[in-house]
Amino acid sequence: MSFLGDMLAAITERGKALVDFNAIPQAATPVEQLTALCASLLSSRGEAGALATASEILERYRSMDAATRPAFFRMLLDEFGPDMEPLIAAARRFASAPDERAAESLHHLSEPRRQNLFRLLNQTSRGTAELIGMRADLLALLPDNRDLDPVDKDFQHLFRSWFNRGFLELRRIDWETPAAILERIIRYEAVHEIEDWDDLRRRIDPPDRRLYAFFHPRLRDEPLIFVEVALAKAAASSIDAILSPDRKVIQAAQADTAVFYSISDCQPGLRGISFGNFLIKQVVEELRNELPQLIRFVTLSPVPLFARWLARQDTGRLGIEAIATSGWWKNPETAAALEEKLAPLAAWYLTGPRDASGRLPDPVARFHLGNGARLERINFLANTGNAGMASSHGIMVNYLYKLDEIERNHEAYASGQPVAVSAAVRRLAAAGGRLVESAIMEGMKS
Repeated sequence: MSFLGDMLAAITERGKALVDFNAIPQAATPVEQLTALCASLLSSRGEAGALATASEILERYRSMDAATRPAFFRMLLDEFGPDMEPLIAAARRFASAPDERAAESLHHLSEPRRQNLFRLLNQTSRGTAELIGMRADLLALLPDNRDLDPVDKDFQHLFRSWFNRGFLELRRIDWETPAAILERIIRYEAVHEIEDWDDLRRRIDPPDRRLYAFFHPRLRDEPLIFVEVALAKAAASSIDAILSPDRKVIQAAQADTAVFYSISDCQPGLRGISFGNFLIKQVVEELRNELPQLIRFVTLSPVPLFARWLARQDTGRLGIEAIATSGWWKNPETAAALEEKLAPLAAWYLTGPRDASGRLPDPVARFHLGNGARLERINFLANTGNAGMASSHGIMVNYLYKLDEIERNHEAYASGQPVAVSAAVRRLAAAGGRLVESAIMEGMKS
């Protein structure tokens, strides 16, 4: 890849001598200049000139201030969509004589021109990384600019092809991994913050710890997603048992359980492009090959939106007013009383009614249950750190990946059937449902 990058850079430099960028009207606005450059790139025939023009577009985009970017994306929307007149003509031909040739013509003409523009930009030495960054900028704008959705759909369409499983490389990250990648692991950890280099070493160096990441050939030193694994003698019920500097280290051969305790997406511009399901399944295979004595593969997962959901409920009627008390979990009596309510409510929240589109409310539950796991256990006060208490009142859960049940569970979830849960969680969820129903009834009476 280094050789290819050097070759592309050399061709680009030669191309700059062939393209007269001064021909772009200097009085035009930056977006108007980029419009002309994009049109020139789409009509370019020579490889060197195309690479030079693509490189110039990306360089000018990078230098663009944040206030101008919405106009750039709107330009992509308005100026580089499908060519409508030929498309309408092709649609009429297909309607009158629907054959393979007419269908192919209709398919070709219906593709927005900006998709080919993105393909050409991707051919530069850092084109893939630049386009990921460009989409990250677009995603930040979308909440207030929903009309730009079609541009994002084009990014998604191309990224799903460019980042499909066949292109991804799984690597184990250890203390011998280059420092640049280790620094990125520290920065990208999104579930349990890595405090410093010593903390990172405790997560990747001992014999009972593993960290695996997916990489792409065009992003050699940029992890796309990574998972941290603890090898243990049983499923962990708290994050402190995994991350404590004072924990007892065991040899890998003594472990019978692999605990996946953190999965972090690294590239905001690839949001919505799923890697996690492939990652877990491939890591399971890696671990089984290395350590055939492993019999359990479980997660210790957060419930990131539970506290937000609970805040919308009537805590008084649910009998959980005490969660508003600072440090309530440090009082054994208060904690015991709240466990009787919070654990069932969490179980009901994770397995209860889906929304209009058939989705469970919790994104982590959607990921693991949709991936074929079973919700195995609710762990009360499993994460009493500031982030854990703020997001889930300390609750974490174990999802069990039972290898002979994964496909069946996945199919059941995808078809809208009840999610796969253990008997203990089913009982808790039923109790949680009764609590919610009772609170609703009391509210209606008042």
